[in-house]
Amino acid sequence: MRGFFVITMNRTEQLHQQLAQRILVLDGAMGTMIQQYHLSEADYRGARFADWPRDLQGNNDLLVLTQPDIIRAIHLAYLEAGADLIETDTFNANGISQGDYGMEELAYEMNVAAARLACEARDEIERRDPSRPRFVAGSIGPTNKTASISPDVNDPGYRNVSFDELADAYADAARGLVDGGADLLLIETIFDTLNAKAAIFGIKRYFDEAGIERPLMISGTIIDNSGRNLSGQTAEAIYYSLMHAEPLIFGLNCSLGVEAFRDNMHAISRVANCYTSIYPNAGLPNEFGEYDDTPEFMARVLREYAEAGLVNVVGGCCGTTPAHIRAFAEAVRGVAPRVIPDVPAYARLSGMEPLVISPETNFVNVGERTNVTGSRRFAKLILNGDYATALDVARQQVENGAQMIDINMDEGMLDAEAAMERFLKLVAGEPDIARVPVMIDSSRWNAIEAALKCVQGKSVVNSISLKEGDAEFIRQAKLARRYGAAVVVMAFDENGQAETADQRVAIAHRAYDILHDQIGFPANDIIFDPNIFAIATGIEEHNNYAVDYFEAARRIKAELPGTMVSGGVSNMSFSFRGNDPVREAMHSVFLYHAIQAGMDMGIVNAGQLAIYEDLDKDLLERVEDVVLNRRPDATERLVTFAETVKGGGKERVEDLSWRELPVEDRLAHALVKGINSYVEADTEEARQQATRPLDVIEGPLMRGMSIVGDLFGSGKMFLPQVVKSARVMKQAVAYLIPYIEAEKAISGDHRPAGKILLATVKGDVHDIGKNIVGVVLGCNNYEVIDLGVMAPTQKILDTARREKVDIIGLSGLITPSLEEMRHVAREMERQEFDIPLMIGGATTSKVHTAIKIAPGYTHGPVVHVVDASRAVGVASQLLSDEQRDQFAADIAAEYAHLRETREGHAGQKPLATVAEARANRLRLDWANYTPPVPNRLGITVFDDIDLNEVRQTIDWTPFFTAWELHGKFPRILDDPVVGESASALYTDAQAMLDRIVQEKWLTARAVVGLFPAVNVGDDILVFDPAGEKGRKGEGAQGRLTTDLLNTDPLTTVHFLRQQMQRPPGRPNLSLADYIAPSDSGLTDYMGMFAVTAGIGLDKVVARYEADHDDYNAILAKALADRLAESLAEYMHRCVRRELWGYAPDEDLDNEALIAEAYRGIRPAPGYPACPDHTEKGELFRVLDVTAAIGLNLTESYAMVPTAAVSGYYIAHPESRYYGIGRIGRDQAEDYAARKGMGIETVEHWLASSLW
Repeated sequence: MRGFFVITMNRTEQLHQQLAQRILVLDGAMGTMIQQYHLSEADYRGARFADWPRDLQGNNDLLVLTQPDIIRAIHLAYLEAGADLIETDTFNANGISQGDYGMEELAYEMNVAAARLACEARDEIERRDPSRPRFVAGSIGPTNKTASISPDVNDPGYRNVSFDELADAYADAARGLVDGGADLLLIETIFDTLNAKAAIFGIKRYFDEAGIERPLMISGTIIDNSGRNLSGQTAEAIYYSLMHAEPLIFGLNCSLGVEAFRDNMHAISRVANCYTSIYPNAGLPNEFGEYDDTPEFMARVLREYAEAGLVNVVGGCCGTTPAHIRAFAEAVRGVAPRVIPDVPAYARLSGMEPLVISPETNFVNVGERTNVTGSRRFAKLILNGDYATALDVARQQVENGAQMIDINMDEGMLDAEAAMERFLKLVAGEPDIARVPVMIDSSRWNAIEAALKCVQGKSVVNSISLKEGDAEFIRQAKLARRYGAAVVVMAFDENGQAETADQRVAIAHRAYDILHDQIGFPANDIIFDPNIFAIATGIEEHNNYAVDYFEAARRIKAELPGTMVSGGVSNMSFSFRGNDPVREAMHSVFLYHAIQAGMDMGIVNAGQLAIYEDLDKDLLERVEDVVLNRRPDATERLVTFAETVKGGGKERVEDLSWRELPVEDRLAHALVKGINSYVEADTEEARQQATRPLDVIEGPLMRGMSIVGDLFGSGKMFLPQVVKSARVMKQAVAYLIPYIEAEKAISGDHRPAGKILLATVKGDVHDIGKNIVGVVLGCNNYEVIDLGVMAPTQKILDTARREKVDIIGLSGLITPSLEEMRHVAREMERQEFDIPLMIGGATTSKVHTAIKIAPGYTHGPVVHVVDASRAVGVASQLLSDEQRDQFAADIAAEYAHLRETREGHAGQKPLATVAEARANRLRLDWANYTPPVPNRLGITVFDDIDLNEVRQTIDWTPFFTAWELHGKFPRILDDPVVGESASALYTDAQAMLDRIVQEKWLTARAVVGLFPAVNVGDDILVFDPAGEKGRKGEGAQGRLTTDLLNTDPLTTVHFLRQQMQRPPGRPNLSLADYIAPSDSGLTDYMGMFAVTAGIGLDKVVARYEADHDDYNAILAKALADRLAESLAEYMHRCVRRELWGYAPDEDLDNEALIAEAYRGIRPAPGYPACPDHTEKGELFRVLDVTAAIGLNLTESYAMVPTAAVSGYYIAHPESRYYGIGRIGRDQAEDYAARKGMGIETVEHWLASSLW
């Protein structure tokens, strides 16, 4: 056993090492491969189960016992295709799923046998090719039952499986997999996160009992375009629910197809502090039950994910085969793996949606009304079994702004465990409640544990304490951690409740030492409740309780960084029960000071919070005297004053004095207080006083909302009150809409000024500002398409294309929205949008837009809009034929200046120096490499290339994208939305292509040069090939002659080097690294090329434009561009197979060419790996491009005709595309010196790359 353990530990270490160095490849579908064998019932049964009483066909897991040779062969096929990890054939090898076949008792045996088969295949491949280790992942599927969803539509609280049953089944499967030799365990295809939590619980329990550990890989599955799993969680929420497992790898699989993962992988890659994986289906099954996504198509998208830094492991799920895996392995070879980000250590909770508690969160409201000890109404409902109405109480808490709900069933007449379980299972079926996390509140551990088995999100246990000593505290804490919950720790110990600040802080330190240092709780999962006690009780010892709480909170936050502070706010006002105005004032004052002291969350009635700023000054003074213990008679003064407060008894009298104010002030008061009783009357009065209905919105309503914003930002108003304010605002606006529409009708202007899409980005639910912008734009005759809140990136872009909008406007209130907006901008660039992008929202700024967003989208203007009043002016200038160009140029210049003056001053990771980057260059094995000698050195001109040949390698997808038809070719032709238009366009394109070819409208020309070259630093010295003539035999050995280096180079190609800080083992790349160094003793080679398919295009376009035929003019330009790109691909293939000849037998179809599944690269000046456009100048000079093929270079280094491509050829098999990223001033100065160019000129051309 000891020897086996050592082997396993070594494999674990190897797995960590491999993940840090490269992107690993997981195998493909087991079921798809099994189907190809067309096994019969008898095949499944084998001899052993010939008389089994139930049908067994389809029980794929059984085949490890009855057809082991088939399963072994499938494993070997995937390993031979390039897989680094293979999954065991055990997706359903658990006692629950095997129950369908009556084979529950065989589950353990299946797992052992399956793991042994996979290990045999792994070991066989490693014997054949020991160059790298391979690994066996023990597959643990989700079972065929769900813990969060009722199978009975008549009883949403019913479940057909329990948490404990799931945990036991998963533990048994894990035991078999480990005993069979699995290197890691894979909990996969998670459609219900509670199932996965049960798996983690059972597996971790088994690990503890057996005294072993294995790495965990966890993979969820998204079932639709909304980005949620079957039980309703978003991808980010799934990760937060399961992050307590500390997985080595976390990701997504199965789902809708590879492209559907983009937004979700982006979300996960940002927050996962582990490696990430993706292994999608080959699309969705077609009408024949087959999968349509080809290896080449999927590989291309996976490479995009890899190059975007989103993944560490790629593989395939349903419908994928060894051919797919081979393509995936080729696609990601050489691409740097995702670097695990430095994720801020914030508390990360979840319901169906994530809740991240950051410094910007201000304060988290925990709804208190679903607590039987604090709400008589809720207690009565539960006692009477009226759970439907009890759910309404929870729903109202969330609607009123509770970001978490506290649920407590500790009532003497209740079975707390049963009531907690029933209520939480019902909550799971109510998305508008279940979207927020749950705080499980009980003094009975059994009730807490029963609740933890019902909650799929990451919840909070309220509470545990040291009152029963260390042992029980540790037991409960370990269980809470295993269930994946954060914990509230009460300031109790064996001596009772802590009362002084010193006592509270001392208990917090003791608990922290146990939780964090002994058990391993992250600090941000520890929430201290330093005891909120009643004050103003008449007992002198109680007078300083609130001050002691504030002091304890302040010290806990300072001395135990990362932890949070909470408390039950209503406790402090118990002595004024029955006097709601005084109690609400006390709560408001307490929260105001507690939040400043560091309180992060509190249990409050989210629907009843007074606004600190609006408290009666006499009441405020007396309440603060009590809360802050400012005078010895504070309690007596407040008690006396409380009798004079309106509504001081049971009856509450409404203060209507504000109704005497002018109408503008009344509207502001209504907005701040959230009073909607008089909003229509006041809005009508304001309308009658205004010149236009729009003036009411832009005037008093906007001013009122500005007051709300100021109060919220200063901590004097809380989110529930802001929500109420927004409702008042919406009601006022809704009242005005008919008048605004009538004004339009009278003016007779029905033609919209433009079409604008507005959306609050994914992850953000705030839409107040966006809605106001939409109203203002609509009032000014713009057609507005509002996608609402939480809009995924692809939904925004798909809608924008489908609706042909003129402008996209993004909104967001929370800080993470900034990164989401940046992601949208980059996707707009990638998907070749060219329309303006407007950015707005409370957290946005002109500086952030200029530095972070605008550089990612260069095809159209990016403009920050300060507020709704500016939106019309910005939109009108962006869409004005007379003003657009100048306005966009002014904005671009302003943003460029902001980047120059502000970029790099804060928040960016430091760069390596250029010397450090060069010391960490890519070091290839030149001693064992022989550079291939070109068959034809020197310059070759191709004067009139057959366009009929060139058209065969066209990549049509960008062609349709240029026409704003979104979809992959050829599937776009059958797309239900754009298929008809795409087919018509494709027919027209083919017809015009026929004429272009037959009537020789265009001429395709190319010039290629292949030269001896060596690397000196970051430069490539390119030599006249005449020095190689006559030495073909010697040159074929790739040895360098000294006289070559003694000659002057033909030119020097200057490359840049990455300067970002790289993790250990990852080099700072330069394209120069792929050419043999001058001191290697090798003669290497490098190519240059320029191609154009645009000769004659101007005449074609002019002819169509003279006939006012814009359609065909644009079509001709689009086809010329596609032909130029295809010509570049065509010539590269010609070079590989003939001119250079290092791949003479290459036989790739067009899909493989598009996927770049060949050896070598052709980087172009101005693109990410070599961003300097000025290098085209030397390329054009050496090849004499203009004289050779009629292609010109402008002063700004643009090529004319524009249907052209130029660049370099590099042949090393390890060469790949990448991005330089940011470079420092030191490299810019070094680069300027190497080029003999002024630093100002270099900075101009490298502005987007400079630090």
